[in-house]
Amino acid sequence: MAEKGAEGPAKPALTAAQLQLSRRRQELDYWKKNASRLRGRNLLTGLAIGAFVVGMFSYTILSVKQERIVEELDDEVKIQILRGPRTGANS
Repeated sequence: MAEKGAEGPAKPALTAAQLQLSRRRQELDYWKKNASRLRGRNLLTGLAIGAFVVGMFSYTILSVKQERIVEELDDEVKIQILRGPRTGANS
């Protein structure tokens, strides 16, 4: 019994609705305190993803342009092969 007296008066039990409301208030306070830091992180993440997408798109466009150049060179080589080799007899 001495232990119960040392703890002080018992707190009234909270209902489930009161507990939920208390948790929601704590969450709201947390988001209010950390909103600017979260926005900064979200901005940084968005910029990183955007830079990756733009880089990948640019790389893809560049590689497609290079394929066209290679195809043009291949066409020129095919024409030269069809004409036959240039030797002293046929030039």
